[in-house]
Amino acid sequence: MRYRLTFAAGLALGYVLGTKAGRERYEQLKKSAQQLRQNPAVRNTAETAAQQGRQFAGKAYHAVSDRVGDHVHIPDSVAHRVKALRERSAHNGGASDDWGTSNT
Repeated sequence: MRYRLTFAAGLALGYVLGTKAGRERYEQLKKSAQQLRQNPAVRNTAETAAQQGRQFAGKAYHAVSDRVGDHVHIPDSVAHRVKALRERSAHNGGASDDWGTSNT
């Protein structure tokens, strides 16, 4: 329910801002958002967060797989994919993943 209220409030705020400010204000907000997105500090923080998320996911995978062991069957396609990604990461030193994001 909380998310619905947040979404509805955001929708209402966007509508009000859009109708009152018009196209000029929209363009101004859009330009500000682009500048923020291109800011090196913001980009570095986002990349660092993504890298930490990948590291946490890897640790969580190992913790779960150690506890579960062979009790759960993982489809062969998934197992091969994980193995290929691990090998690629080991050879590239973790330079990039399959989705084009970097670990820099």
